[in-house]
Amino acid sequence: MTAGLFERIDRPRRLPDEIARSISEAIASGQLKPGERLPTEQSLSAQFGVARTVVREAVSLLKYDGIIDSKRGVGAFVSEPAARSAFRISAACFEKRRQLIQLLELRTGVQAEASALAAVARSQRDLTRIARYLAEMADATEEGPDYAAQRLDAEDAFYRAIAESSGNTYYVEFVGMIERNVSENLRSVAIKNAMASEWGREVLEEHRVVYQALDAGDAERARLATRNHFERAAQRLANRADIADV
Repeated sequence: MTAGLFERIDRPRRLPDEIARSISEAIASGQLKPGERLPTEQSLSAQFGVARTVVREAVSLLKYDGIIDSKRGVGAFVSEPAARSAFRISAACFEKRRQLIQLLELRTGVQAEASALAAVARSQRDLTRIARYLAEMADATEEGPDYAAQRLDAEDAFYRAIAESSGNTYYVEFVGMIERNVSENLRSVAIKNAMASEWGREVLEEHRVVYQALDAGDAERARLATRNHFERAAQRLANRADIADV
């Protein structure tokens, strides 16, 4: 493997996605062959001009797709073509994303109003439970994209607990209906989206702002913070045009 195989990324785009794309293109062009070991994190970090944590996230995306395979203590290797689980984006992939976007849009208003009610009606016990799920999201975020499913489950539990704290059972039923739809039909898309465009401290901060509003008992802040998160989540998903959903 020669140094300088990859170019530095200086444009203000989502870096892990760009790095994953560059490595995928190197594999597709034959510069990296099946069975070949990838450069180390340190080497890739230097070649791309980014932090090692960014490289690690990009590699996690490629692992999820089956494009590369890692061996503990040895390194990451290019998978054989038959082992790969994702290729170029198909019309079906975009359709799945469209469905998830529509569910996020549908949930936005309902979840925002549930948060507003919860800010007034919640008990200290409710806050403790909601805070626990926020902590689980934070822990999964620190672990990295390989923990996307755990973080997604904690996020669902976080907003479900908020709905339950509203005191209105119809909000609970509505939120549960959407969660079941995603779980039964779109879970792989939701997990991939969490890995590719929902990762990082800035998204976690959106959830923290929701919790802070609940803790303060501020209904309007809770409403706006919740709406802000779901609207941004839908927009992030709509902006994705990088990796196939499988």
